Amino acid sequence: EEDMVITIIKIIIDAAPKTIADELATHQLPHMIGDFLEETLMMFLLLSIILAISFALEPSIARHVDHRGVEFRRSKEEVRWLFEDWLVRHDKSYNETTEKEHRFEVFKENLRFIKEHNHPQRNHSYTVDLNYFADLTAREFKSIYLNTRPDINSHLIPPPSDEYMVLEGEKLPRSVDWRVRRAVSPVKHQGHCGSCWAFSTVATIEGLNQIITGRMITLSEQQLLDCNNKNWGCNGGWPDIAFAYVKKYGGLDTRARYPYRESKGTCRKNTVNVVSIDGYNFVPRYNESALQKAVSRQPISVIIRSCSRGFQFYKSGIYNGPCGMDLDHAVTLVGYDTDLNNGKDYWIVKNSWGQGWGEEGYAKIERNVRSYDGKCGITAYPTYPVKKGYTFSQ
Repeated sequence: EEDMVITIIKIIIDAAPKTIADELATHQLPHMIGDFLEETLMMFLLLSIILAISFALEPSIARHVDHRGVEFRRSKEEVRWLFEDWLVRHDKSYNETTEKEHRFEVFKENLRFIKEHNHPQRNHSYTVDLNYFADLTAREFKSIYLNTRPDINSHLIPPPSDEYMVLEGEKLPRSVDWRVRRAVSPVKHQGHCGSCWAFSTVATIEGLNQIITGRMITLSEQQLLDCNNKNWGCNGGWPDIAFAYVKKYGGLDTRARYPYRESKGTCRKNTVNVVSIDGYNFVPRYNESALQKAVSRQPISVIIRSCSRGFQFYKSGIYNGPCGMDLDHAVTLVGYDTDLNNGKDYWIVKNSWGQGWGEEGYAKIERNVRSYDGKCGITAYPTYPVKKGYTFSQ
């Protein structure tokens, strides 16, 4: 390091005006201090030397100043290789060379975001990673995968049930996980269709049926997509409207008999309704304690704000990042717990973006926050199916 400093100083001296260089070499520069111009040049040289020493002795200073540099020490060839590998792993291809180059640029920008976010100095409580959505901009992602039609301010929401109001002195379970109790079917993928509302609706009915009967029957989202015309198919929908359809028409068929196709089609007339419900209710809104009690009894459908790159590329940990502005994505609450390492409470959320997203298709979202509607609006729209004559026990 000392040799590097000496070399840098020599370079600076050689680059100086000849008279200054000569005086430095013969140690005569102090005699010229009275000259204003050369005094200014001297100060410049000293500052240059100080900066040179600082950078030589602290090679990581640039990383501390700008995390963007951390990622792009990778060569373009390395990033290209990552992109090609990602294409193979996710079975992606493009018809035009220009489209592939455009997607490569989007991929690079998303990769930059991921590397910046995961830098140790950021100290986030969650990590992000490349996934199936890495070639999409935030706007494209929203238009394809999120609820683009619903507006909660224009949707008539009936009064909530008091079934899950927490009574004075009532103690709730410290943690609940309906996956352990086998009341959650495998994670599914909605594909290129904004049908999250159908997946959330089906997941809660599957869970309720398993809790009551002990049998997990995987049901058809496609039936809701095709037949529930009061919602908008791949353009979004409301779980309560879907529950109303299931009640009115006697239930849902199995996914095996009525498989998912990622698009709205013609409603089949020969369905077999293997699981039915007697209605639906809303959990008291904007109330995390009531929502906790509800989830302790059965899986609950909620709509959250999810239009952010943090959520798009979520990989693990407790999500406490940006959420976006609008309630735009229906998911299913299947439990809650507390991280014993840091004491943070969280919800266990089943998503419908496949097992390659998040923690094998699930997310942990921060719970008990100082927001009137919970993290990402999670308490704004909680609803659940009802089966008469059944009393839940903890």
